[in-house]
Amino acid sequence: MARTAIRAPGSPMQDIRILGTGAYVPERIVSNDEVGAPAGVDDAWITRKTAIRERRWAAPGQATSDLATAAARAALRSAGITAEQLSVIAVATSTPDRPQPPTAAYVQHHLGASGTAAFDVNAVCSGTVFALSAVGSTLLRRGGHALVIGADVYSRILDPTDRRTVVLFGDGAGAMVLGPTSRGPLVRHVALHTFGELSGLIQVPAGGSRLPADPVTLDAGLQYFAMQGREVRRFVVEQLPQLVKDFLHEAGVEAADVDHFVPHQANGVMLQEVFPHLGMDHARMHQTLARYGNTGAASIPITLDEAARRGAFAPGELILLAGFGGGMAASFALLQW
Repeated sequence: MARTAIRAPGSPMQDIRILGTGAYVPERIVSNDEVGAPAGVDDAWITRKTAIRERRWAAPGQATSDLATAAARAALRSAGITAEQLSVIAVATSTPDRPQPPTAAYVQHHLGASGTAAFDVNAVCSGTVFALSAVGSTLLRRGGHALVIGADVYSRILDPTDRRTVVLFGDGAGAMVLGPTSRGPLVRHVALHTFGELSGLIQVPAGGSRLPADPVTLDAGLQYFAMQGREVRRFVVEQLPQLVKDFLHEAGVEAADVDHFVPHQANGVMLQEVFPHLGMDHARMHQTLARYGNTGAASIPITLDEAARRGAFAPGELILLAGFGGGMAASFALLQW
């Protein structure tokens, strides 16, 4: 397991803080009945298994960079800065516009931030916190402002007949503007983990250098997202409590002192199962999956933005962000509002 820490609070002028957040979801609302019909399941089955009631899917002309750009503009407005003031843009996604160039290059161009360093991070549903760690370290060395975006368009890689996956996912984007300043929520600590021996649990088998897309792979449906759901659930239920305990110990925080929990919005039933085992007896868990489904790397920043905009966080409160998913990977960030 690899662990990366953004250093503990010191001088406020040298700490990384969140200056603004933003989010975007497509206009099209897809009901459980609509998505479930080709997969042979209905609204009651999907709700019982996932707690998801609807999701948003991108329009035919929308790509991941379009969603990411909309979320980025909202975050820049929230932060009160312009794209020209950015020193780095990181897009966390596992559904890029194209295999190359990076989706972040399109976002940079759309924002008019020419010359700004821009790159993608693929840690699947943990990606936004991985990107947060990467740009946080950069800002500590170089200063300036960073834009971290989680964005995914999973509707393009789902097998419409696979009830294990197609009912779970939605499309969306969430963003954060970061800077080493004296204002805004503080990023106190970050930890990253990857368990590569479990990499086969979540994958898109074809389309890369190992198995390039061709008529044979397309006929076999290997271009679609595939997941071993029971094993993924086992990983989360068995591993997440200890990982959270270790992370909070590293950060010097008791679980009982955490006020808010913003997890990856994987599956509402699974989250309700694992949450009581995390030891955060006084924390409020925030969820958006009932309306948006699992939006991949976008789920944490979308949920954080919605909670922030409705005033859910009070100054000084501690917020735990927790990502988990393909890799298998897990990522954690402790914020102080």
